[in-house]
Amino acid sequence: MTAQEIKEQLFAMADEAKRDFLPYFFKTGEGQYGYGDKFIGVVVPKQRKLIKICKPLLLSLEEIEKLLEDEYHECRLTGLFFLIELYKKAGKDEARRREIYDFYIAHHNRVNNWDLVDNSAPYIVGDYLTDRDKSVLKTFAVGDNLWLQRIAIVSTLWFIRKGILKPTFEVSLLLLDHRHDLIHKAVGWMLREAGKKDFDAEYAFLTEGDRYRSMPRTMLRYAIEKFPETLRQQFLKGEV
Repeated sequence: MTAQEIKEQLFAMADEAKRDFLPYFFKTGEGQYGYGDKFIGVVVPKQRKLIKICKPLLLSLEEIEKLLEDEYHECRLTGLFFLIELYKKAGKDEARRREIYDFYIAHHNRVNNWDLVDNSAPYIVGDYLTDRDKSVLKTFAVGDNLWLQRIAIVSTLWFIRKGILKPTFEVSLLLLDHRHDLIHKAVGWMLREAGKKDFDAEYAFLTEGDRYRSMPRTMLRYAIEKFPETLRQQFLKGEV
C-alpha cells in the first residue's frame, strides 16, 4: 500500500461541512498556530477505521514520510497512526524501535498541531523513553519550538499511566512561564493526570513555594479540575 492510495481513500471519506469547519477549529488563520494548514474533512474515527482496515498492510517508513510531508492535516495524522502501528509491530526489536523513535523526532516539524502531538507523542516518545534517560524531554522543553515543547510534556502521559510521575513535574516546572495557551493547557492536563495517580504529589507540586499563585490561570484550572470543589475554589482564590 502506498501513501497516494491512503490519500485517495481519505478524500473518498471527505465531509464538506467538516472541511469548512476544521480550519477554524485548528486555528489556521494568519498569525495563529495552525496558519496555512489544509483539511480534507475527515474526522479521527474515520481515520482510525481506515487504519484498522489497512493494518495488515502497514506502510513503510518511506510511505509514511510522504504522508507526513503532505499539505493536508489528515494525511499527516493518518501517517502518524500508521507510524504508531509500525512501532507496536516492532515489539522487542530495540533497533527497530529506535529507528522509529528517531524518525519521529526527525520529522517533528510535521507533527505541527496539538492533535498530531497528542495522538502520537505518548505512544512513541513516551513508550520509547520509559526505561531510558528522559533528559531529552527537558531539552525540548527549554527550546523554542512550540511543538517539541508540547511533545515534551504530553509524552509524559505514558509515564503517568505507568505510575512514573517525576518526569511530568520536572518538565512542567520548565514550562510554567510559557506564554502560549497550548502549553498552559497541556501542562495543566498532565498535572491533572498525575494527580489522579497521586493527589498528594500534585498538591505538593502546586503548593511548593506557592507555585500555584504564579501559574497561568488556564494551566491552574486544568490542573485542579478534579479537585474537590471547596479545595478547587481555595486554589482559584489563592487561599491554600
